[in-house]
Amino acid sequence: MAAITASMVAELRAKTDAPMMECKKALTEADGDMAKAEELLRVKLGSKAGKAASRVTAEGVVASFIEGNTGALIEVNCETDFVTKNDSFLAMAQAAAKLIAQHNPASIEALGGLAYSQDGFGPTMEDVRKGLIGKIGENMSFRRYKRFSGDTAVTSYLHGTRIGVVVEYTGQETAARDVAMHVAAMKPVALTSADVPADLIEKERSVAQAKAAESGKPAEIVAKMIDGSVQKYLKEVSLFNQPFVKNDKQTVEQMLKAAGTTVKAFTLYVVGEGIEKRTDDFAAEVAAQVAAARQGA
Repeated sequence: MAAITASMVAELRAKTDAPMMECKKALTEADGDMAKAEELLRVKLGSKAGKAASRVTAEGVVASFIEGNTGALIEVNCETDFVTKNDSFLAMAQAAAKLIAQHNPASIEALGGLAYSQDGFGPTMEDVRKGLIGKIGENMSFRRYKRFSGDTAVTSYLHGTRIGVVVEYTGQETAARDVAMHVAAMKPVALTSADVPADLIEKERSVAQAKAAESGKPAEIVAKMIDGSVQKYLKEVSLFNQPFVKNDKQTVEQMLKAAGTTVKAFTLYVVGEGIEKRTDDFAAEVAAQVAAARQGA
């Protein structure tokens, strides 16, 4: 049996908003497996337990650049929120987006090799990145990017510097940009129900099965409950089926049809998505420093 520590319980609580004791019970039942414990809580407590699971922790910014039908979206990471407001860091991120759109680098490494000078550093983007690390005193990196180019028009929406969306469309840019704003707010995982990844559907089905099994109802009723839960989930996470944020009386699909606009694809970046950020125990750090000072005395 794995030892369940207070930090493990705190981590699960932060992810799920579930009560402390429920988190401890779930971790004990899952033998310390965090992912399994989270799923157990979803079964027991319902969807509320998954609401905080998408909270992001790493710092950084999302930047975009669009010129005609060509554009780019990039996430640039750093260590603290303080640096995300630094003008030099922001300028580098914006310049990187522009370079990607204009030069189509094949990789992060290729992006670093492109010609660029800033703040007395250069002659490449990688030289600027390294120079700013030394100047600001904090690590920073280009995490991911996507370039857009072709016959399809593109538009973007940035919610502050932490969420960025690019939408590929035909028709009215105003409607497409409204969709980009909607994506930033509602975070769909696919255009339609048919496009939702199979692994996400299977995970939702397994949760629905576990919840339905606890109802004690006949098998045929349980099967309908499971199917109903999955269908509800598919509608909730597919863009075209979601109620439009500016008018919840119509779906995104209905709004687009009325505007004579077609959305071909969307790309959503949320800063730090999927990255675990180191958390420091301040009290423990102070205690360690005091102990070290005493030993040295």
